[in-house]
Amino acid sequence: MTIRLYDTKAREKREFVPADPERLTMYVCGPTVYARAHIGNFRPEVVFDVLARLLRHEFPDAELVHARNFTDIDDKIMARADESGQPIDAITSQAEQWYEEDARTLGIRKLPISPRATEHLPTMIALMEELIERGHAYAADGHVLFDVESDPEYGSLSRRPLDDMIAGARVEVAPYKKNARDFVLWKPSSEEQPGWPSPWGRGRPGWHSECSAMIRSLLGETIDIHGGGQDLVFPHHENEAAQSRCAHGGAPLARYWMHNGFLSLDDKTMAKSEGNVITVDSLTKAGHRGETIRMAMLMAHYRQPLPWTDNLLDQAKATLDGLYRRIGDTESGTADAGVVEALSDDLNTPLALSRLGQIKDPASLKASAALLGLLQDSADVWFQGEGGEGSLDVQAMIDRRAEAKAARDFAEADRIRDELEGQGILLEDGPDGTTWRRA
Repeated sequence: MTIRLYDTKAREKREFVPADPERLTMYVCGPTVYARAHIGNFRPEVVFDVLARLLRHEFPDAELVHARNFTDIDDKIMARADESGQPIDAITSQAEQWYEEDARTLGIRKLPISPRATEHLPTMIALMEELIERGHAYAADGHVLFDVESDPEYGSLSRRPLDDMIAGARVEVAPYKKNARDFVLWKPSSEEQPGWPSPWGRGRPGWHSECSAMIRSLLGETIDIHGGGQDLVFPHHENEAAQSRCAHGGAPLARYWMHNGFLSLDDKTMAKSEGNVITVDSLTKAGHRGETIRMAMLMAHYRQPLPWTDNLLDQAKATLDGLYRRIGDTESGTADAGVVEALSDDLNTPLALSRLGQIKDPASLKASAALLGLLQDSADVWFQGEGGEGSLDVQAMIDRRAEAKAARDFAEADRIRDELEGQGILLEDGPDGTTWRRA
């Protein structure tokens, strides 16, 4: 089936045709690891995890090289270290551990390639040297800056007017800059700040330098898909695209650019700077399962804003309960063509979820839901036994309870009900038998 993806640069949906059908490449900009990420940070993780599942389904014989980075050197990290008195590596390793834990909670597959910026400093420095040699960057006062006017295509991704570019980049007007729009690739570090040796003195990379270098080192000069949140279109991805294009003789950094919309809370974009954030950890402590949070994120199209509310979580939970009741302990089958078609149309997850509700065959339902990262475990393995050991086969316990009631062993029937309730499973007796839902 043809996959069509909305390309931010083209401003339209385009048929996805990989450069190499045997090796698909996708890179997603990851977090700056200085604190626990909020759920808005995980929207791109969920979106591109779904896309990865779809690509594996549609290109079963191809290798998918899917990477996401960690920015582990940044002024925010340095500020957190100063505030807390902790070493930078302690802060970044803890935040990275939290991030991976929360990602697993949301059913996001662990990526084999998760580079840290500090691991690729030689590649960044080599990229800057090439840009200087080609006349696209210059050194000044211990800095290396990209010369924006040297790139005729600068602005082609974001399509912003000049004045908006200057304002949006929050550029520093400095005497060593040729042009106000020129952005920093390398900057000097004081004795108190972390720094590394370079041809321009001890310093550290600018944020925009990191991903271009890591992509080239780990995936190649031009990748199929580059993704992230809409806030990265400018200046981050615009600057990445420019420096990579200029270093590689005009070859583009990515053939498709994809960006997801924001999560909002109380009518404001969810952001640490606004103080209106919710974490995966806080939601699970409040009794919400990771799969419910994931489902809630999929209920709006990825390019649209998503207002985060308690009602959204309630809807997600109710939908999942219904799906679990329908699949029981069925083995996975073949994915439904309607669900694949919906996802192939620029990851139309609301339509895909709607079509899940129309599938009659439980085996097909389970396979189709797997493309969304849902119902990965059917009822017999999803609910873990006491202490996390073993598993609860919900339907088998319902059957045993029915047998106990038929034998008038009501104490045993009540014990089974209580055991399931203790695991967050509520039974509902009706004229057509007993069904269950999660508490």
